[in-house]
Parts: sequence; structure tokens; C-alpha cells
Amino acid sequence: MTRTPRTRTAARPGARNGVREDPASAYDMTQTEEAVERRTLACIVDNEPGVLGRVVGLFSARGYNIESLTVAEIDRNARQSRITIVTSGTNHVLEQIEQQLLRLVPVAKVIDVTQSGGIERELALVKVAGTGEKRVEALRIAEIFRARVIDTTNESFIFEVTGASAKIDQFIELMRPLGLVEVSRTGVLSIQRGKEKAG
Repeated sequence: MTRTPRTRTAARPGARNGVREDPASAYDMTQTEEAVERRTLACIVDNEPGVLGRVVGLFSARGYNIESLTVAEIDRNARQSRITIVTSGTNHVLEQIEQQLLRLVPVAKVIDVTQSGGIERELALVKVAGTGEKRVEALRIAEIFRARVIDTTNESFIFEVTGASAKIDQFIELMRPLGLVEVSRTGVLSIQRGKEKAG
């Protein structure tokens, strides 16, 4: 935020030549437009009851949006799970989210996968119903996107497609006019490059 000083002409104690610069109030501050970013955060947490509820509760209590959420156990011996959260906000808000997650007792580590250049993938099951030319076109598009047919009937397909979220979004949009029926998505999974372990 930038402050815009307000000039008053009425002389007051401490004024110079009858002109005084007031300290800006909250109403004098003009909001600078801060860009909204989309980030993927990986939280390494203790695998115990209620942890997911506490993490989600932190987001909902502060009005932060969760675009995607996945959770699974990653180390049975250490009793650790990995929660991958896709959220969005200004840089300041995203830093706050990260700091507040680290304050939760069951959270051992928070990794900003987007900032650290990690790899993100998602899996989707896409059901398409159609016959004739639409059926042929659906198969052609599926081949381009390297989507596998995992179930078929005379009037429908179920495709399995993996990749970045943008790729899956595009595949779904192309299937829509061909008879898109239903979509089931896993949410984003992520991992960091290099030899280091996240936990």
C-alpha cells in the first residue's frame, strides 16, 4: 500500500506557512494491485487422527481458498503423511499461509513446490458418450493427449489421462462437445527434483 499525504490549509500547531501535511489515515491509503498467484504447497505431517481437519480448518477460518487437496501416507515407519494443497492469493497471503501451517504442531515441514521448481501431476478419469464421428474424434484426441481407454461400451469410453492440470483442463474442454458425461480428478500431486527427501 502506498500513502498519499493529505494537504490542509488550516494552520495548526507545528504547521509551516499555514500548510500542514497530516499523517495519512487508512482512508488516505491507496491500494496497490498485488498479483494473485497460484501455489502448490506440500505439508509433511504426523499421520494421526484430526491432522487433516486442523489443516483444512486453518484455511477455512482465515478465508483462504483450497483449489485442490490430496493426502496419503508416505512413510509407515515414521507415521508421516503428505498433504498437497493448491491455493491462490497474493504473495503476502501465501507467505502467511506457509507460516501459519508451520505453527501447527503435527506439521513437520512445508514445501513451496511452485517456488522450488518441483514437478506437479494430476490424474483424471473422463467418461465420454457418443457414436459415429464423435466416437472416432474422441479416440483421435485421446491418442494426441496419450489418454488410455480403461473401459468401453458400444456408446461410451472412460479415458485415463495424466499430466499437468492445464493439460487435463484442455482435454476435458475438447471432450465437452463430443459427449462429455463425467469427470473424476485426483487433485495435484507434487514432488521436488533432486536427491533430497522431503520429510
